Amino acid sequence: MQLPHFSLRTKIILIFLIVIILGGLLSLFFGSRLVKNTIISQAQTKVKHDLASAWMVFNEKLNDIKDIISLTAAREGVQEDIKNNRQDILLKKLNRVREEHGLDILTLTDHKGIVMVRTRNPEVVGDDQSQDEIIKWMLKKDVVVKPQIIPREELLKEGKDLADQAYLEFIPTPKAAPRPENKETSGMMLKAASSIKDENNTILGVLYGGILLNRNYEIVDRVKETVYKGEKYKGRDKGTATIFQHDLRISTNVKNEKNERAIGTRVSKEVNNAVLKEGKPWIDRAFVVSDWYITAYEPIKNIDDKIIGILYVGMLERPYIDTTKRVMLAFTIMASLCVVLLLVILYFSTTRIINPLQKMVVATQEIAKGDLSHEVKVNSKDEIGYLADSFNKMTADLKTANEKLVEWGKTLEKKVEERTKELAEMQAHLFEAEKLASLGKLAAGVAHEINNPLGSILIYSHLLLEDADKKSPHYENLKKVVKETSRCKDIVKSLLEFARPKEPEMSLININEIVETSLSIMVRQALFQNIRLKKMYASPLPKIVADSAQLQQVFTNIILNAAEAMNGNGVLTLSSSLSEEGSYIEVKFSDTGPGIKEEDKKRLFEPFFSTKEVGKGTGLGLAISYSIIQKHQGTIEVKSEAGKGSTFTVKLPVTEEREHE
Repeated sequence: MQLPHFSLRTKIILIFLIVIILGGLLSLFFGSRLVKNTIISQAQTKVKHDLASAWMVFNEKLNDIKDIISLTAAREGVQEDIKNNRQDILLKKLNRVREEHGLDILTLTDHKGIVMVRTRNPEVVGDDQSQDEIIKWMLKKDVVVKPQIIPREELLKEGKDLADQAYLEFIPTPKAAPRPENKETSGMMLKAASSIKDENNTILGVLYGGILLNRNYEIVDRVKETVYKGEKYKGRDKGTATIFQHDLRISTNVKNEKNERAIGTRVSKEVNNAVLKEGKPWIDRAFVVSDWYITAYEPIKNIDDKIIGILYVGMLERPYIDTTKRVMLAFTIMASLCVVLLLVILYFSTTRIINPLQKMVVATQEIAKGDLSHEVKVNSKDEIGYLADSFNKMTADLKTANEKLVEWGKTLEKKVEERTKELAEMQAHLFEAEKLASLGKLAAGVAHEINNPLGSILIYSHLLLEDADKKSPHYENLKKVVKETSRCKDIVKSLLEFARPKEPEMSLININEIVETSLSIMVRQALFQNIRLKKMYASPLPKIVADSAQLQQVFTNIILNAAEAMNGNGVLTLSSSLSEEGSYIEVKFSDTGPGIKEEDKKRLFEPFFSTKEVGKGTGLGLAISYSIIQKHQGTIEVKSEAGKGSTFTVKLPVTEEREHE
């Protein structure tokens, strides 16, 4: 079978087309993942802030109940009625308070916890509430308010309608963890209790009340309206909120397939394990009832710090996936148009290469016919021009050789040998030139291909890690690959920051705000859960001229080092002050860690020096921080004693010219 004949122009275009298509496909692949990860990451950041807003609504409702109970308990008339055992009057007063403020229960006990007045169900009195967890805590404080799980038998004392409101049968939910029960009879209540005291501070009784959250949609709908403004996507609510009792939805605006509130459905197994069992927040995509959402979950705890439920907010994932597809479609169309344009440009640009070569082909044919006077006319100053000049020179030499052959017939053999040698040398030269050009292309190609392996390793190892079973023996190995590859990237990034530090962008800033911002970034990490914070900020302080982002980087690094030195358990003290002469501001970070050895203090700000375990630090954090503070004309000082902790003091000058602008 004879292979098809392709012209040189066609071969060049095909080669470039293959390179462009391969490069485009790789760019589309990695670009789509980058765009998707960026958009989803931004969505996760937003839903994290949305969860904080949901907690504000939740806690505001708790505080409202607390205020109602405490203010009612403080009424002088209530105290007098208790002293005089006027239960009928107390019932009327308290029932009016319950109805006015929309409380589900409002109950009064004596100082021993025996119920005197139950406004929702007046006939049931005399039962002992002294063992109620909130009432027991209330004895230590004047007012207590917390979420609480109320058993059915207690709800029945307040009224069968309240017990029926709490009763929920489980609805089968995809991806939910299996449970032996098929119904829930208890309820979750926002409950507050306050002691009632006389003028001698003697406890006369306890007033407690609350709101049952089961089938109560006030909080979740307020979160939805406040955070998501009722936005919809293709007819569906874009944002949702839910209150879970354990893993059961008891208050939600998530809709099921019938477009009804998904009351009685349950949370997915992976969220159940993370939030309810491990007590960790969950900020990731999750399957909610019938669709995928970008979600944020945090545990709800009772007064004994036990997890009794979950607060959730989430946004439909579909809008962000569709946005990613639209971006990639636009990118693909633009890339395709660029390929077409490049091919058109390539077609015309190859003319400058093909035409001189065609002239040389014609010249060789003429020379083959015996016309040694034929020349190749090429004016370009590139390799083809040099080749044409060499070709013309060769033709002239052949012509001269032929004339000498006629003139000196006797020396024909010698001349032929000389010219043959010259041609052989020229061919060898051309061969060597081609080899060098090929080696150059190969070296350039290898350099280009090696440029991205580190990023590829990180991307693919992340993908493998997402798909791997956490119980698989390969899971930990993949985690190590991701960790070590990320560490390589972090080391290179840190090294570049140290070698080529960015010039600070100066502006007038409040140093206390920068310290507080840096602290707020860190305190939500698990490492800070058992660290007690002490803040001693001087106020007012003069503003200083500095780069807020770079100072935040310095303060965050020092705070993180302090937390790691204390192993997440101790006291971190932050303070700010103005020097006596008013020329600089001091910011101090003091921890109660093990302190720093004397020999290590001398090397603390050296690049690549670290007291941490291998793999847990690059040794560049303090070096970069020192460089940043130096650029701000400031200093960093360290005081430390073994076993007594360490204090890092950052001194920054006050610039009078900018201060008085």
